[in-house]
Amino acid sequence: MNFLINVLILLLTIIIMECLSWFIHKYLFHGPLWFMHKSHHQKSHSFFEWNDLFALLFAGLSLYLMYIDRNDFGYRFFIGLGISLYGLIYFVIHDWFVHRRFKTFKSNNTYLRAVRKAHKIHHKNQGKEKSRAFGLLFVRKDVLK
Repeated sequence: MNFLINVLILLLTIIIMECLSWFIHKYLFHGPLWFMHKSHHQKSHSFFEWNDLFALLFAGLSLYLMYIDRNDFGYRFFIGLGISLYGLIYFVIHDWFVHRRFKTFKSNNTYLRAVRKAHKIHHKNQGKEKSRAFGLLFVRKDVLK
Protein backbone atom coordinates (compact mmCIF):
# COMPACT_ATOMS: atom_id res chain seq x y z
CA MET A 1 0.00 0.00 0.00
CA ASN A 2 2.83 2.40 0.83
CA PHE A 3 4.33 1.79 -2.60
CA LEU A 4 1.11 2.82 -4.36
CA ILE A 5 0.76 5.93 -2.20
CA ASN A 6 4.36 6.93 -2.98
CA VAL A 7 3.81 6.40 -6.71
CA LEU A 8 0.60 8.46 -6.50
CA ILE A 9 2.45 11.26 -4.66
CA LEU A 10 5.14 11.16 -7.34
CA LEU A 11 2.66 11.35 -10.23
CA LEU A 12 0.54 14.04 -8.55
CA THR A 13 3.68 16.10 -7.92
CA ILE A 14 4.59 15.95 -11.62
CA ILE A 15 1.06 17.05 -12.60
CA ILE A 16 1.06 19.81 -9.97
CA MET A 17 4.49 20.97 -11.16
CA GLU A 18 3.14 21.34 -14.71
CA CYS A 19 0.20 23.40 -13.41
CA LEU A 20 2.48 25.44 -11.14
CA SER A 21 4.92 25.98 -14.00
CA TRP A 22 2.11 27.29 -16.20
CA PHE A 23 1.01 29.70 -13.45
CA ILE A 24 4.56 30.86 -12.66
CA HIS A 25 5.37 31.26 -16.35
CA LYS A 26 2.26 33.30 -17.12
CA TYR A 27 2.02 35.47 -14.02
CA LEU A 28 5.59 35.77 -12.75
CA PHE A 29 7.94 35.15 -15.69
CA HIS A 30 5.84 37.35 -17.97
CA GLY A 31 5.22 39.69 -15.04
CA PRO A 32 7.60 40.90 -12.33
CA LEU A 33 10.33 38.35 -13.17
CA TRP A 34 10.44 39.28 -16.86
CA PHE A 35 13.85 40.89 -16.35
CA MET A 36 15.27 37.37 -15.94
CA HIS A 37 12.94 35.42 -18.22
CA LYS A 38 13.35 37.72 -21.23
CA SER A 39 16.73 36.08 -21.92
CA HIS A 40 14.75 33.01 -22.93
CA HIS A 41 12.81 34.99 -25.55
CA GLN A 42 15.88 36.57 -27.12
CA LYS A 43 18.44 35.02 -29.42
CA SER A 44 21.20 33.74 -27.19
CA HIS A 45 24.88 33.57 -27.98
CA SER A 46 25.54 31.52 -24.88
CA PHE A 47 24.58 28.01 -23.81
CA PHE A 48 23.18 29.34 -20.52
CA GLU A 49 20.49 31.97 -20.03
CA TRP A 50 19.47 33.97 -16.97
CA ASN A 51 16.24 32.02 -17.24
CA ASP A 52 18.15 28.84 -16.27
CA LEU A 53 18.40 30.10 -12.69
CA PHE A 54 14.77 29.08 -12.21
CA ALA A 55 15.74 25.44 -12.82
CA LEU A 56 18.43 25.73 -10.14
CA LEU A 57 15.84 27.03 -7.68
CA PHE A 58 13.54 24.03 -8.26
CA ALA A 59 16.51 21.63 -8.19
CA GLY A 60 17.54 23.03 -4.82
CA LEU A 61 14.01 22.64 -3.45
CA SER A 62 13.75 19.04 -4.67
CA LEU A 63 17.17 18.10 -3.25
CA TYR A 64 16.25 19.70 0.07
CA LEU A 65 12.98 17.74 0.30
CA MET A 66 14.69 14.47 -0.55
CA TYR A 67 17.54 15.19 1.90
CA ILE A 68 15.34 15.96 4.91
CA ASP A 69 13.35 12.76 4.36
CA ARG A 70 16.23 10.53 3.24
CA ASN A 71 15.99 8.19 6.22
CA ASP A 72 12.24 7.59 6.17
CA PHE A 73 11.43 7.91 2.45
CA GLY A 74 8.24 9.68 3.44
CA TYR A 75 5.98 11.93 1.40
CA ARG A 76 8.51 14.81 1.30
CA PHE A 77 11.08 12.54 -0.34
CA PHE A 78 8.62 11.57 -3.07
CA ILE A 79 7.51 15.17 -3.59
CA GLY A 80 11.18 16.08 -4.04
CA LEU A 81 11.65 13.15 -6.40
CA GLY A 82 8.57 14.24 -8.38
CA ILE A 83 9.97 17.76 -8.71
CA SER A 84 13.26 16.27 -9.92
CA LEU A 85 11.52 14.03 -12.44
CA TYR A 86 9.47 16.96 -13.71
CA GLY A 87 12.71 18.90 -14.08
CA LEU A 88 14.21 16.06 -16.09
CA ILE A 89 11.09 15.83 -18.29
CA TYR A 90 11.14 19.60 -18.74
CA PHE A 91 14.83 19.57 -19.67
CA VAL A 92 14.45 16.78 -22.22
CA ILE A 93 11.31 18.14 -23.86
CA HIS A 94 11.85 21.90 -23.55
CA ASP A 95 15.59 22.40 -23.78
CA TRP A 96 16.62 19.36 -25.76
CA PHE A 97 13.66 18.72 -28.08
CA VAL A 98 11.87 22.07 -28.49
CA HIS A 99 14.80 24.50 -28.32
CA ARG A 100 17.39 22.02 -29.60
CA ARG A 101 20.15 22.88 -27.18
CA PHE A 102 21.41 19.47 -28.20
CA LYS A 103 20.79 18.53 -31.83
CA THR A 104 20.34 14.79 -31.29
CA PHE A 105 16.63 14.51 -30.41
CA LYS A 106 14.16 14.44 -33.31
CA SER A 107 10.69 12.96 -33.40
CA ASN A 108 7.66 12.82 -35.65
CA ASN A 109 5.43 11.88 -32.73
CA THR A 110 2.14 13.81 -32.99
CA TYR A 111 2.12 14.82 -29.32
CA LEU A 112 5.76 16.00 -29.32
CA ARG A 113 5.22 17.95 -32.54
CA ALA A 114 2.21 19.63 -30.88
CA VAL A 115 4.36 20.51 -27.85
CA ARG A 116 6.93 22.11 -30.16
CA LYS A 117 4.19 23.94 -32.11
CA ALA A 118 2.61 25.29 -28.90
CA HIS A 119 5.98 26.54 -27.71
CA LYS A 120 6.61 28.24 -31.05
CA ILE A 121 3.23 29.94 -30.65
CA HIS A 122 4.45 31.14 -27.26
CA HIS A 123 7.73 32.46 -28.68
CA LYS A 124 6.08 34.10 -31.69
CA ASN A 125 5.62 37.14 -29.47
CA GLN A 126 9.06 38.23 -28.28
CA GLY A 127 7.74 40.59 -25.63
CA LYS A 128 6.38 40.35 -22.13
CA GLU A 129 2.77 41.02 -23.08
CA LYS A 130 0.24 39.13 -25.23
CA SER A 131 1.98 35.76 -25.10
CA ARG A 132 0.01 32.52 -25.36
CA ALA A 133 0.60 28.82 -24.55
CA PHE A 134 2.46 29.02 -21.23
CA GLY A 135 2.49 25.31 -20.39
CA LEU A 136 4.71 22.53 -21.61
CA LEU A 137 3.12 19.08 -21.25
CA PHE A 138 -0.57 19.96 -21.55
CA VAL A 139 -1.31 21.01 -25.13
CA ARG A 140 -4.67 22.46 -26.21
CA LYS A 141 -6.69 20.34 -28.66
CA ASP A 142 -6.59 22.95 -31.40
CA VAL A 143 -2.76 22.78 -31.40
CA LEU A 144 -2.86 18.97 -31.66
CA LYS A 145 -4.67 19.19 -35.01
